[in-house]
Amino acid sequence: MRESGTAPVSCIIGAGPSGISMAKRLKDFGLPYDQFEASDDIGGNWYYKNPNGMSACYQSLHIDTSKYRLAYEDFPVPDDWPDFPHHSELLQYFRDYVDHFGLREGIEFETRVERAERLDDGRWAVTLSTGETREYDALIVANGHHWDPRTPEYPGHFDGHQTHSHAYSDPFEPYDYRGKRVMVVGGGNSAMDISSELSQRPLAAKLFISMRRGVWVLGKYANGQPADKAVLPSWMPSKLGRKLAQRMIKKQLGRMEDYGLPKPDHEPLEGHPSVSGEFLTRVGCGDITPKGAIDRLDGDGVIFADGSREQVDAIIWATGYNISFPFFTDPALQADENNAFPLYKRMVKPGYENLFFLGLAQPLPTLVNFAEQQSKLVAAALRGDYAFPGREEMERVIKADEAIHLGHFYASKRHTIQVDFNTYVRDLAKEVERGRRRPQQTASPPP
Repeated sequence: MRESGTAPVSCIIGAGPSGISMAKRLKDFGLPYDQFEASDDIGGNWYYKNPNGMSACYQSLHIDTSKYRLAYEDFPVPDDWPDFPHHSELLQYFRDYVDHFGLREGIEFETRVERAERLDDGRWAVTLSTGETREYDALIVANGHHWDPRTPEYPGHFDGHQTHSHAYSDPFEPYDYRGKRVMVVGGGNSAMDISSELSQRPLAAKLFISMRRGVWVLGKYANGQPADKAVLPSWMPSKLGRKLAQRMIKKQLGRMEDYGLPKPDHEPLEGHPSVSGEFLTRVGCGDITPKGAIDRLDGDGVIFADGSREQVDAIIWATGYNISFPFFTDPALQADENNAFPLYKRMVKPGYENLFFLGLAQPLPTLVNFAEQQSKLVAAALRGDYAFPGREEMERVIKADEAIHLGHFYASKRHTIQVDFNTYVRDLAKEVERGRRRPQQTASPPP
């Protein structure tokens, strides 16, 4: 940071829901910043057909978080919204937020960060797509991770159409799925949504879904209310609350194998839950045919681990994303081969206390205002009202926090950045207060 009495200048990468909430926080505190967005508008992943090519939004997408859990603190969602709004409604909400708080003029659109390099004094040199390089006291990475699709490799070859769910738009373009035999690969929300959509006749002639392992598919509603409205009392131990929730889920849903799906090898909430209001119905109606793990590709078809073969015309890989930051050349600022990227309070790598990752998590149940909560610590640190602990303590806390948030999940690249929103936010508020009382550390030298 700069000398006492001089406000540090920050760079915000991205103008999606995380970047705009960070910009508002800095503006509220009079902290100077530049904000860069590769696209021609705000919204990030929620900007359908985003010209920057990094949005995974498809035409029929509705958010799986209810409107009761996704609003910014000081900007309520419209009263007439449905419980689970369409992506176009969410994008308009973000646009209204930006315009209401006067943030748009602070965003440099169609400007991509090509390189971010730490200088000898610990500050950051940021090179832009314009060719210009600017220097900053702090760097805030808020461009998310749903943009670098991960596609598995299998023996053999496939002659038909294949794409990642990231590039899926609708049933008709850029590929026409009508009358085709289609296989969706994956067990997450996108796999559930896309297979449910394409399986409705007269779209795909036949719809298969291949899942390497069984998952629990939860409904959007429970007891007549959006399921995410249920919040456990803050005094209840998380382990007990999870046990009670698991019992309720199994009572309401029954066994996944009774729907014809692979039997999960874990309890509900021990994996990132897949949420769909219609997937189980489509399976039960015979519109979706579940298949197990893929063994190999076979020209115009796929051979599965059980030895069966299906002829298919198209494959949609709904197989998740890599965590990557192409503008960093420092290998310490990249996830490892297992997609693990441990951070202090899911925001800061020890030794890089002027580099903040915002919204880089899979919080349950909500992501939209997750970074808004994180921005409170960032702003406090930039103002000099918060001090980080020493490096050894940061490393200890990272391990302890990951045990809390990840310890009950099965090992998977899908589960490296999970957090429980309510537990995280309560702890973050306490950490901000601890940091206010903590003596300022001598700035860490660049690793």
